[in-house]
Amino acid sequence: MTESMIQDYFEEDHDRLDKLFTSFQTLKRSDYPKAKEAFKQFKMGLQRHIVWEEDLLFPIWERKTGLTEGGPTQVMRMEHRQIGELLEAIHEKVKEQNPESDQEEERLQAVLASHNMKEERILYPAIDKVLEDGERVSLFKAMKEMPSERYAVCCGHG
Repeated sequence: MTESMIQDYFEEDHDRLDKLFTSFQTLKRSDYPKAKEAFKQFKMGLQRHIVWEEDLLFPIWERKTGLTEGGPTQVMRMEHRQIGELLEAIHEKVKEQNPESDQEEERLQAVLASHNMKEERILYPAIDKVLEDGERVSLFKAMKEMPSERYAVCCGHG
């Protein structure tokens, strides 16, 4: 993924995550081990994405704009809680090797579609506007150095 603008980087990550989720959905009734691996990568990747936003991106935005209570990041955090709950509901079924998670998947995809659109059309471009180059470099460095135990929780081992 390219490290130029926040918008480009995070949109590429959204696309990567969407592909993993689609793989899980396509494979869950025909090749469960592969489906589980795709879900595991999706879940950890989405959790990492949320940690990047909540621990690194949103605090910079809030500090630079003064927008906290009632601002866009408060809405994004609320939606992240919803996303997390739906992710866990699917995760429970994955752990049981139960492919009957269509309803939860549809709800997750609906929340993600709306959430990602708001981020990609409004929040990321706004963040790119307020960041200076040095801050952007520091942000990407902090993202790379994020300890995996902050987000790598999924599906038992193997």
